Amino acid sequence: MSTPTVTPEASVGTPVEHVVVRGTARGFVQDATAGKYHFQVDEPTSVGGTESAPDPYDYLLAGLGACTSMTVGWYARQKKLPLENITVSLRHSRIHAKDCEECETEAGMLDRIDVDVKLTGPLTPEQREKLMQIAARCPVHRTLKSEIEIRLRATEPEKTG
Repeated sequence: MSTPTVTPEASVGTPVEHVVVRGTARGFVQDATAGKYHFQVDEPTSVGGTESAPDPYDYLLAGLGACTSMTVGWYARQKKLPLENITVSLRHSRIHAKDCEECETEAGMLDRIDVDVKLTGPLTPEQREKLMQIAARCPVHRTLKSEIEIRLRATEPEKTG
């Protein structure tokens, strides 16, 4: 896999690509780059993938879990709290909207992400409560809970030869 070359756009407001994903139509395995980092994405064998890499939801959950842990750790360091370790465990599922008491949507299916945060260290109950409030304010958590506009557009393939 070659590293993509990305040049900044001249027009104001056009962001430089940070994540690029490439694959073929022959299978699910995708090659991805995020800046200078390279990784793969695949699907489980149960849906036709080869399980050679995490699936897209694994990366979504990893992003949320990492952001949660980083945010809690940063806050604890800033406030000099006796937090020693953070473990964030996440699960994604689909549920019926009628089974969600806090949700605005009343019909159909919803995505649910369960996040369990384990904080170790000699923390007071008040410190634990504050750290859990901070966990819910990590940037990725706030992004996923907000209205998201995804602008999907087709681009012309590169001309060869």
